[in-house]
Amino acid sequence: QVTLVESGGGLVQAGGSLRLSCAASGRAFGTYVIDWFRQAPGKEREFVAAISWNGGSTYYADSVKGRFTISRDNAKNTVYLQMNSLKPEDTAVYYCAADRAQDLRLRAIAYWGQGTQVTVSS
Repeated sequence: QVTLVESGGGLVQAGGSLRLSCAASGRAFGTYVIDWFRQAPGKEREFVAAISWNGGSTYYADSVKGRFTISRDNAKNTVYLQMNSLKPEDTAVYYCAADRAQDLRLRAIAYWGQGTQVTVSS
């Protein structure tokens, strides 16, 4: 069992930055790929980024590549999403997820967090 809690969301102006955190409880955390997803109002939840169990590999959606950076600290049971050069279209609820699929291009979500709101004003 893994419990995930996101934090760090808020209101920021376009061009600004935010860092989201995903804090996990559960001894198996270090064995999972961790993903970030987001869901904007009226839209489907979409994949944002993934990081391998040891942090050695990352994978990004084209829409955030070069602007967002995912990282993890297994000693702290925490995954981060550094978001730079934010755009109004990045406005969404951001979720982290524990993923059983070891191939970062695939998804097999085992656990979801509750989400944190990110709002980017123009």
